[in-house]
Amino acid sequence: MERAYWRNWTWDGLGLSVAGLCFMHCLATSVLVVILATAGGFLVNPIIHEAGLALAIVFGSLALGKGALDHGLMLPAAIGSLGIGIMAGALTLPHSTIEVFYTMLGVGILSLGHILNHRATL
Repeated sequence: MERAYWRNWTWDGLGLSVAGLCFMHCLATSVLVVILATAGGFLVNPIIHEAGLALAIVFGSLALGKGALDHGLMLPAAIGSLGIGIMAGALTLPHSTIEVFYTMLGVGILSLGHILNHRATL
């Protein structure tokens, strides 16, 4: 069982790590914008969000797609895809509290997809 855990955790763990970094980025940006207006300009740069979304799409596709092929369950992939879709939709919003909210909601739903995918592979 321990071997299966490490073999299947690789992509989901990476996806969760990136999601965690994104979550921390959103929190740090919100706090820094309030405290230090100069740091906020760099952290809300659109390229950071676009690169983060690209990473989420790549790692999510690899992890959730591999999981669906391995265990045959589509629910984790569907939930993860919903999270990625919400994150992508958040990029279309102007930089504001609502954009941060939707981005963090998408990251949370994507993380849930990775957790469900990991549990299904055990």
